[in-house]
Amino acid sequence: MAIIDQEITERYALYNGDCVEVIRTIPTQSIGFSIYSPPFGIANLVYSSDDRDLSNCKDRGTFLEHYEYLVREMSRVTKQGRINAVHCMDTPGKGTGVLDDLPGDIIRLHQSNGFDYVGRHFIWKEPLSVAIRTRALHLRHGQIAKDSTLCGPAGGDKLLLFRKKGENKEPVAHPLGLSNYLGRRLVPEGYEEKYRNWADDKTNRLSQWIWRQYASCFWDDIRVNRVLPYQEARDPEDEKHCHPLQLDVIDRCLVMWSNSGDIVLTPFLGVGSEAYGAVRMGRQSIGIELKPSYFRQAKKNVASALQSQSDDQYSLEFGETDSIEEGEM
Repeated sequence: MAIIDQEITERYALYNGDCVEVIRTIPTQSIGFSIYSPPFGIANLVYSSDDRDLSNCKDRGTFLEHYEYLVREMSRVTKQGRINAVHCMDTPGKGTGVLDDLPGDIIRLHQSNGFDYVGRHFIWKEPLSVAIRTRALHLRHGQIAKDSTLCGPAGGDKLLLFRKKGENKEPVAHPLGLSNYLGRRLVPEGYEEKYRNWADDKTNRLSQWIWRQYASCFWDDIRVNRVLPYQEARDPEDEKHCHPLQLDVIDRCLVMWSNSGDIVLTPFLGVGSEAYGAVRMGRQSIGIELKPSYFRQAKKNVASALQSQSDDQYSLEFGETDSIEEGEM
């Protein structure tokens, strides 16, 4: 196995190398939870020039063929009854507004390799912000005047949930309910003071309110600017895309589908968001990243998880802001 670099501590192990090669060394059924966003393999979402980078596959079929090697290994290392969460999106097809169903392909791959598909969350994106960032013709307001049959929705992200077949022998239990809400909405007045650590789940209004937000299939309350620093990871020689997963998404998943002390795996570490969240929340983490510049930034970010427990450690300048300038779509 070729490992370019590594960072190993009592709380986390980070590897700069190929994820399939590294995961083959992980013991069977040792991972309590996994969360990651795979490379999507489309022209405007290329991460590096490395031949081993999935985003460099020549077509969708080749991408899925190589991605399946990873899914098989994820199935092997995941404990029975535990969850793998995969962040993805519909990807552009040929033609204005035409889409390919990448989430459907990912679902079928997991169903063929030891997982049950158990649901998905849709993560809302502001249409004008998406139009400005992607310059998609089907999102331009001017297209309404020309021919609105070529218009379409601003695609949100999808978080696909897969459960490894078999019985979960270590339940992820919350005997005192959910106490900390991760999102933009305001908790109803008085709930936090009265119901935090309330032992009766039937009358715990705080936990019930939080659960209603989390159980929704439509997450329109994610703080899109709550992300880790990534600017230093940009490599001018071959960097074409960098967009870390929001910490609200990661933290919600960790609360719902992992126990304190679990090993949390992310095979596409990026700048370390998933590992950072896992360490901050009392889990152990294994993260693997192929791109050296990402890996160097991930080491800094994950190390900082041991130094601060503040949700406000990072300023909004590092991520996509909630506000947008008025402009023609």
